[in-house]
Amino acid sequence: MNVDNIAHNLANSNTVGFKQRRTQFQDLLYQNFIQPGAAAGSQTVIPSGLQLGLGTRPVSNAIVFSQGDFTQTDSPLDMVIQGKGFFQVRRPTGETAYTRSGSFKMDRDGNIVTAEGDPMEPQITIPAEAQKITIAADGVVSYNLPGQAASQTAGQIQLANFNNPAGLNAIGHNLYMPTDASGDPTIGLPGGQEGLGALLQGYTEGSNVSVVEEFINMIVSQRAYEANSKVVRAADEMYQQVNNIGR
Repeated sequence: MNVDNIAHNLANSNTVGFKQRRTQFQDLLYQNFIQPGAAAGSQTVIPSGLQLGLGTRPVSNAIVFSQGDFTQTDSPLDMVIQGKGFFQVRRPTGETAYTRSGSFKMDRDGNIVTAEGDPMEPQITIPAEAQKITIAADGVVSYNLPGQAASQTAGQIQLANFNNPAGLNAIGHNLYMPTDASGDPTIGLPGGQEGLGALLQGYTEGSNVSVVEEFINMIVSQRAYEANSKVVRAADEMYQQVNNIGR
């Protein structure tokens, strides 16, 4: 499972807005031959005891929401969040999903949408004749029309944040859904008092996966598997010797 998780991270090392996952393990139950703290005499206790562990198991592969590197683009609808926060996206089912991918497009009606065609929430529409689109750090989207010096405001982008973003449910397409573990979203303006990050136009946030680190983790996992397989083989040979003693 750890190797599968590493492979998933490496496969998305160039995915815009992707956040790596880190597999976490937990030891299993213990067989107590001598309980720690058991009485060894009338006035003494056993200091450490004798416990035999029964192995390990994966318990989670938590999402790491560290900031990815910024890449400059030529698209005026590309943007990054400098800090905490998620863009809000309305899915075809009517539900609101959340994403760190700020690579947006414009549909035939002038709505700002994702690569899948899901509109941003709240919906922002830009006229087809707009010549210059500007997205300010606080999320205000403005544009210029031909023959007019003053800019027009199309709307303002709102961001969401969660108390426990690691508890979000990843549904693919760079989207997350809230759960009881993540809590309800807190909605606010970019760079506001809610601790949300400011926006930066003309950039995309790359994956926070470190390819070198993932390859190191893969080598460590391979060595751990190799060591465990040798232990199992050695234990099997010892049991065979025990079974042959009475022959």
